[in-house]
Amino acid sequence: MTVTERVVRNVIRKLLRGEDYRSEVTEILDASFLQVVTDFCKEAARAKQGSKASGEDWYRKGFLGENLASDDLATNAGLNMKTIRNRHKSGKRQVVRDAVNQHYDALKALMQDLAELEPRFDLTLAIKNQGAEVAFTMGESLLLMNTLAVKRAALRGGLWSTTGKQVEKPLMRTLCMLYDVPEAHYSQLGQQRDSAEGAFTREVDFFLASNAREYRCEVKLMGKGNPESADAFFARSSQVFIADTLSQTNKSQLDSHGVHWVELSSPEGFRKFANVLDSLQIPHAPLPDNLDTHLEQIFSRLFGDTN
Repeated sequence: MTVTERVVRNVIRKLLRGEDYRSEVTEILDASFLQVVTDFCKEAARAKQGSKASGEDWYRKGFLGENLASDDLATNAGLNMKTIRNRHKSGKRQVVRDAVNQHYDALKALMQDLAELEPRFDLTLAIKNQGAEVAFTMGESLLLMNTLAVKRAALRGGLWSTTGKQVEKPLMRTLCMLYDVPEAHYSQLGQQRDSAEGAFTREVDFFLASNAREYRCEVKLMGKGNPESADAFFARSSQVFIADTLSQTNKSQLDSHGVHWVELSSPEGFRKFANVLDSLQIPHAPLPDNLDTHLEQIFSRLFGDTN
């Protein structure tokens, strides 16, 4: 079983129990970030050690070089690509390089000013690797910490987004399988043609089907107040909305549009999915008594377990 599969299973378990699932993602984030810190510090030590004789800017040479991808360049300079695109209205390579160099110079100047303003304060980082020790000045240490902060933010955003996407379809299939919905009455597709807009297609999470009609389902793992909560749902004209948490405003919006919704963290939790199936006239069975055992059997089928 991969780490990703383990996280997906644990997230689904907690969602069905109405528990907070974020600790699962945070655990992976912490482990991933600690590995990033280790690898980055090793690279920094090698880069500075290799530039001792020439006296050149080791950070610029090692972490802002021509051969690096634009995303890496931006992160190493304390930026991200979204900021660059918003500021310069472009993400072209040369635009990124110019923005990176400009920001890096400004960042170095700022750290020099800070060191001069705090003459009695010193912060030095020493990295030992294979018996050799490399010491960093206060400015260099702050530069490394700033870069690591940006790397963690980028890692965090990507991990939460990826986890959500990886959980959504298995979650819907799990719900259908828990209620023994016949496979003919549900499907998962990457995109669906919008008949009102010709060839234009929109990404869709899942479909329920009944009486020769398909019902678009939207899954969003989010907290209250998330601005994209119901917006993404209405943008795709879905008929079923499954969410971790819904605000009262979200619920009122969905009710006013005649939309079926399930709030997993509510007291009824996922069991309200049976009401959705009833309303859509989709055949299903009652939940099994041995719910936990049945859930593990479903996971084995979904993820192809052999153990």
